[in-house]
Amino acid sequence: MIGYVTLGTNDMPRAAAFYDALLGEIGASRFMEGERFIAWAVSPTQPSLGVIKPYDGKAATVGNGTMVAMVMDKREKVDALYAKAMALGATDEGPPGLRGGNFYAAYFRDLDGNKLNFFCMA
Repeated sequence: MIGYVTLGTNDMPRAAAFYDALLGEIGASRFMEGERFIAWAVSPTQPSLGVIKPYDGKAATVGNGTMVAMVMDKREKVDALYAKAMALGATDEGPPGLRGGNFYAAYFRDLDGNKLNFFCMA
């Protein structure tokens, strides 16, 4: 159902380097790019994640309660991507682990403070 998600940034080069390195770990690469945005996807027919400078010209801010969750097929990928995000300067919001039942997730904030997670149903 979701086609794409965008996250605001105030520093496009820094955000681009972070997501090139992080999403490259799962085979995603840039597939759309413009003056104010970059979007990454594993395939153009799959949902994508983008960073964008707000069109209203105001500073990008973090949405309280907003989070982007990216599904993985196994726990090892959740662990590896969380470790990669931390190595790239992300902020911990909850290390990899079971969060009830078989929901395995890791939470972090990117360099602009946007909250994301990697998860799998294992």
